[in-house]
Order: sequence, then C-alpha cells, then structure tokens
Amino acid sequence: MILANNIQEKEIRKEHVLSILLVFPITFLLFGLLNTIYLKEDGILLIHGLRNIMTSPTILITDFLEIGGIGASFINSALIGFINLFLLKHYKMKINGLLIAAFMTVLGFSFFGKNIFNILPIYLGGYLYAFHQKISMKDILLAIMFSTSMAPIVSEISFAPIFLKPYGLILGISVGVLIGFIIVPLSSHMLRFHDGFNLYNIGFTSGIVGTVFTSILRSFKKEIMPVSILYLEYNAYIIGVLTVLFIYLIIAGRIINKEVLSKYKDIFKYRGRIVTDFTQQLGYGVTFVNMGAMGLLSLLYVIVVGGIVNGPVLAGIFTVVGFAAFGKHPKNCFPIVFGVVIAAILMGHELSATGIIISVLFSTTIAPIAGTYGVKIGILAGMLHLALVTNIGVVHGGINLYNNGFSGGLVAGFLIPIIDAFKKGEM
Repeated sequence: MILANNIQEKEIRKEHVLSILLVFPITFLLFGLLNTIYLKEDGILLIHGLRNIMTSPTILITDFLEIGGIGASFINSALIGFINLFLLKHYKMKINGLLIAAFMTVLGFSFFGKNIFNILPIYLGGYLYAFHQKISMKDILLAIMFSTSMAPIVSEISFAPIFLKPYGLILGISVGVLIGFIIVPLSSHMLRFHDGFNLYNIGFTSGIVGTVFTSILRSFKKEIMPVSILYLEYNAYIIGVLTVLFIYLIIAGRIINKEVLSKYKDIFKYRGRIVTDFTQQLGYGVTFVNMGAMGLLSLLYVIVVGGIVNGPVLAGIFTVVGFAAFGKHPKNCFPIVFGVVIAAILMGHELSATGIIISVLFSTTIAPIAGTYGVKIGILAGMLHLALVTNIGVVHGGINLYNNGFSGGLVAGFLIPIIDAFKKGEM
C-alpha cells in the first residue's frame, strides 16, 4: 500500500486491524480470570466484584479496581471491548485512527466509570436517533462510542439515593437513551467552539450536557457531588501486562511496515489538529508504533513520579494510546505535559497524586495547540489546563468522565482567539 507521503507498507485489511485490537480484550479477560483464580490479590469473588461495578454510582472518581477488585475490573473492560469490536465488525466500519482512538478510550474508561449496564442505554439512544433520522447506525457509531463519557449519569440516577429505587432505575435508563439520542447533533456544533484544537470533542460536548442535566437535578434539590474512591496499591502484574501490550503494538507496526522505525520521525511533522488521522497519512505500521511508544512513555511517567496504576490512570494511559492514532505524538504532547507539571509544582500539588497524573495524561487532548503554535504556547496551555480541570468538575457534578476534554475545549476556545489576534497584529 502506497500512502500520501510515499511510505510503503503491507496491504492490511480491516479484519487484520480488528484482530490486532482484539488482543487487548482477550488479554484483559485472561488476566482477570487468572488474577481471580490463582493470585486472589483482590480478595473479592468475581461475581460479587462485577455486581459491585454494575450497581455502583460511577461518577468521578469511582475506581473499579477498588470497588470490584482487579479481576472483575479487567473482565468488565474485556466485555466492553468485545461488544465494541463486534459492533465495528457488524457494521463493517473502516478502522481509521479516530475509531482506534474511540475503542482504546472506551476500553480504558471501563476501569473507571463505564460498565455493561450504564453504556447500553446510550447505544440504544444512538440507534433510535439513527432510526429517526433514517440513517445507518454505522454513520453515528463513532460518536456514540465516545458519548459513553456520560454513562455515570445512568448509574448515578439508577443506584444513588436520589430517587426511589424502581423509579430511579427507569429514569436512569431513560436519561441514558435521551443522551444517546441528542449527543450526535450537539457534538458536531461544539467542534466549532474550539476549532479542532481539542481532540476530545465529545468530552467538551459531554461537559455541556452534563452541566445541563446536573443543573436540572439541582433545581429539584437533587445534588450530585464528585467522589474519590481509589485503588492505592502498587501492582507489578498490571504494569507488566501493559508493558507487554505496548511492545506488542510496536512489533505489530514493525511487521506491517519493515521500514517503520526509520519512517517514524515523519510523524513529528504533523500538528495534530482535527482531522489528523495517522492511519491515512502514515499507515498502520507507523500508527501502531506511535501508539506503543506513547503507551510506554505514559507508563514510564507514572512510574517515575511514583504514581499508582489504578483505574483512572489506566483510562488516561489508554486514551493517550488511542489518540496516538489520531493527532498525538511525543513532540506535540511534551510541551503540554511540561506545562501541567510546572503548574502542579507551583500550585503545591503532589506529582504522584492520581488526580495530577490523570490531568497530565489527559491534558494531551490539547496537543494540537503545541503542535501549531510551538513549545511556549504549549506550556502556557498546559498550565491553564490544570487550573481549569482541577476546578471544573463541580460544574457537572462528576457525571462527565471526559472532564479533561471539557477543560481542554474551554482552554482552546479561550486561548486560540487571543493568540490569533496577537499574531494578526504582528503582520
């Protein structure tokens, strides 16, 4: 296959890409089962752990490794991974960079916020929207996968002591269906606000939707408050599994394109602004190598600062890995990360704290700002991002899992017009 920049690689069909992605949920399933049967580190029976995950209000931050155990958490993620791969295959989707990003993001957030119960109403809402608009589900599946960022509101209304149980369950499911129905038209309009400089566009949209729903509930004296339930034990097995999977991606990229290691530097030419699909521009070989490299760098950062690889951190790492197929690479991410780290130190935060680690990882949603305007502006954007993300969660009550996507949209929407105005003044 000859790509736009004349890089040659083996012809690869979507079935091959799906097979490469399938390794992730299979690995998670096996690891979850082995952990439960042999290691027994979590001390929680598998069924009991899965039940805790399914019936818990899952607002920010509810770590499934803590409430359900390691085995149940990895199996929950595996099941959601299988469901999404089935949908991609069933609807014969072309597996591009953004779909890979969606798959990896949903997979990661299945350790922290998403479960089988709370995502299905949103998928149903998307299906009803497609039926109403007389379009194929294939056309909106990508947006619906990302829109599961709002899944916690389904669980919160269903299981938190806000409404009486029978009514809460019905209302929670109904709200999930409604979100799936309205999220597609909303997301296309919200893109204009940040002009493609925030890669987590649905995260910004979900922040707006979450704010509306939370405000409605608060108007009826039904308060939703963020929580902090975290797994805080060092687990070498999880780190080992992640390391193997990221090296596997690099090997897969090398098999697809034998010249991939020498061609990898070409990825640094791209600014990352929407739409930058590395599978189309550079091929799957370079894309998978970038994904593996970004995964290893993310994991290394967590280890260096002394952090714990728990549910939220897993979500952050896999989101970075996913969007390494659609806009992110080390060059445009580094200034943003550096800016967040500087801001965290100045504000007196512990770099090893889970909240700061996930802010660092997710802040790369605004990597296109650094890619477009350079290192200094990138550092400034990172600093501004941390200031916002540590304060914005109260607005939507923690029901938007992509809180950094919401903050990233605000940073881009605020910063870019100012930068452009000053640049025009210099002409």
